[in-house]
Amino acid sequence: MEFNPGFDIEAKESPLNFQYGDQVFGAKPELRTIDAVRKSLKNPFAKGPKVLYCISMDVGEKKDLPLMKKRNLLFGAVTYAAGVVGDEPVRSQGHIHAISSSCNDSTCEVYEIWDGEAYIYMQESGKDDAGECYGVHAKAGDVVIVPPGWVHATVNGNIHKNMTFGAWCVRDYGFDYEDVRAHNGIAFFPIVKDDEIVWEFNKKYSSGNITIKEAREYPEFEIEKGKPIYTQFQENPDKFLFVSKPAIAKEIWESMKI
Repeated sequence: MEFNPGFDIEAKESPLNFQYGDQVFGAKPELRTIDAVRKSLKNPFAKGPKVLYCISMDVGEKKDLPLMKKRNLLFGAVTYAAGVVGDEPVRSQGHIHAISSSCNDSTCEVYEIWDGEAYIYMQESGKDDAGECYGVHAKAGDVVIVPPGWVHATVNGNIHKNMTFGAWCVRDYGFDYEDVRAHNGIAFFPIVKDDEIVWEFNKKYSSGNITIKEAREYPEFEIEKGKPIYTQFQENPDKFLFVSKPAIAKEIWESMKI
């Protein structure tokens, strides 16, 4: 992979899979098929790769698992196929993080791209007025944080290459798809034109405004650029407590710039 994840994990391309080192824990990855996301596509009948991505929602070094559980944190790894689904790049369907019983809040997610490039799409609301929407372009080594309560979807930003990322999440995670599915998808569909990704408004929404930007740094969370976020957890296990306890960063969320 282009960027070191910070522990011994390798993404496999054909078929999509993960291989773990001897000191790494991780279950057999789950596969997400094109049929699972059809209701959120611009064209529900589009053709594309049968398996869009594979996901392992609890991975890491065996020695770190007690530290992760104590803080109610989970590290996930996901790898996306290259290719297109109709005229869209391979992507997830979009969801909001459900309210976690451990903190009584919707929680954030901290992405780190390991290989390829991505757009982390976010929209302020899943209701008719989607509010402010963003397509954050991220390359290997970039970090992107999705604030609590925002709809988000992950898009493979290069249709010619697989894309792989890791992410910090709350351990008792849950996904709320209701609003997105009620609108037949996210507020702006990513569309491939001449190998570039452009964004097309989904008319099932009444309004929304999209901004496309590059990934930024996050000094407000003391995240160090160029150092794997898994390694940063190992060095300071409390650094990502804002993921499982979003209320401790309330003032940051209120003034945060995407």
